[in-house]
Amino acid sequence: MPDRDALVRVDLSAGRVTSEAIPERWLEQYVGGKGLGARYLYDELEAGTDPHAPENVLLFALGPLTGYTPGDQRYAAITKSPLTGAFLDSYGGGTFPARLAGSLEGHLGVLVTGVAAEPVVLEVDGGEARLESADDLWGLNAEATCDRFPDAAVACVGPAGENGVQFATIASDGGDHHAGRGGAGTVMGAKNLKAVVAHGSAPDGLEDLHERDETAFAESDAGRWLAASDTLETVDFANEVGVLPTRGWQARSFDGADNLGIERVRKAAHGRERPDDPVPGGFRVDSDEGESVPRGAAPIVLGAGLGIDDFDAVATLGAICDRLAMDVITAGNAVAWSMRASQEGLLERDLEFGDEAAARTLIDEIATRSTPLGEALADGVDAATARFGGDDLIPTVKGMELSSYDPRNAETMALAYATSDRGGCHRRARPVELEPVAGGTWDPARKVAAVVDEQNRRAVLWSLIADDFLEDVLRPTVAAEWLSAVGYECDEDELARVGERVWTLVKLFNLREGFSRADDELPSTLTEPLEDDGTAGLDPEAFDALLDRYYAIRGWNNRGQPTETTLRRLDLCDVSDAETPVRRSSDETPAGRSTDETPET
Repeated sequence: MPDRDALVRVDLSAGRVTSEAIPERWLEQYVGGKGLGARYLYDELEAGTDPHAPENVLLFALGPLTGYTPGDQRYAAITKSPLTGAFLDSYGGGTFPARLAGSLEGHLGVLVTGVAAEPVVLEVDGGEARLESADDLWGLNAEATCDRFPDAAVACVGPAGENGVQFATIASDGGDHHAGRGGAGTVMGAKNLKAVVAHGSAPDGLEDLHERDETAFAESDAGRWLAASDTLETVDFANEVGVLPTRGWQARSFDGADNLGIERVRKAAHGRERPDDPVPGGFRVDSDEGESVPRGAAPIVLGAGLGIDDFDAVATLGAICDRLAMDVITAGNAVAWSMRASQEGLLERDLEFGDEAAARTLIDEIATRSTPLGEALADGVDAATARFGGDDLIPTVKGMELSSYDPRNAETMALAYATSDRGGCHRRARPVELEPVAGGTWDPARKVAAVVDEQNRRAVLWSLIADDFLEDVLRPTVAAEWLSAVGYECDEDELARVGERVWTLVKLFNLREGFSRADDELPSTLTEPLEDDGTAGLDPEAFDALLDRYYAIRGWNNRGQPTETTLRRLDLCDVSDAETPVRRSSDETPAGRSTDETPET
């Protein structure tokens, strides 16, 4: 049996903590992390469960390799998203994942249900967990909360999660790391769970494998890139190839990008997160809010996205979001939408791109829900457009705002966004990093295959859980070797099936929640040309044909529903509903095509 084969279950309503065995079949099918979390979520939730309700599940999930592999350690916060209503898996790094793994001793995570009558902290050590009062912590930001436990690792909510901001994060390391997108922190705050505190040390073992693959990682393209620039070179790359979202998605490049890119960061930095590691982690910089560790998303969405070319101002805005424990990508897009809406005359408020002070004020209003605009934006861009109009200003997919790359110059990236299981996310697949370099010459079959392959491979990595930048090192043969060392017998072929099985299971969950083909379509924003440089919008008909190909390769029908043949092949018949609801009448099957028919490739 695997070394980790149990789960800690916490019922906050009853104040009860228990340990339970994970079904052996589930460990074989899903391994851990994302896959196991998806299976628990599908099994535990009734369709239509309110994400804020006590019945929603919040799983702090580990993988069988958490704490052992090279690279940044990760855990997954898995729940039903309050921002989108879809499946959510959001990943946090830093010191917390490995110390949680060492604290849980044989458990693959902590599953939280119910709601506490008063704010509580869950403290974990020696394979056991206990609930303690958090009355003196409620209201503190992420940095202050983590400072209360100097000898432990902490994952906590900040004011954004306490106030029900729908894109609140779960922060660790004082706000340097986050389970960031989709509102896992919102669910945690709704449960009155202020923090999970891990008192144990990182697990020991597998040193030979670690040393071998740490060297391989450091020498890989990804390892060298991260060592040189972490993710902050993304700004330079996106600007160079013309996919940098600028001034609220009104342009694909930014004249001030050099002031936000890696050279500027190197000048500002006074150290790295892990200076003694071959891949030393993020850059430490000072800001008006104190020390912070900016990631690539901050200078994109809070810099170019808001027309701000002052790195110090961008670092300050990022640090504010980090301490409030609020997703910087959605926050940046929300502020950008407000600036565009002001220009369009939709708001009785004067907001201009490039105004750092206005952005700072608006972020505070969102976190506190202290003004009508802040209240609307706290529920995400789609909620704000429902109230004020302007639904063609900022692109969203499944209610989640798009992130780092403008796909109008990369159709493959548009497909990755549209089919992402948790919404407009660039972490599920990043073919944009290859397609523009290839001159945009890929044929449709190659475009679809690239997206499907990346989605499946990342579903495996996030079930293990391993740093997704390890994918060039942790290839199937190596991953199977690591798994064997911790008690799993899973060969290359089965690992490939795990990735496809997990991706399809999440699709089944989203279908059950009422999502349909209409939720996999392009945002209208991206079909319109850009006035700044005349870039054509994406062609909806061509994209529709690409989506048909994607469904066919996946073994799904033209509605995006997995066929019976696919469910049997992936051994998923036991989680399939007899009938899968669809939400929109416009998504009916065309006349003459059966519901199990897939278009030809």
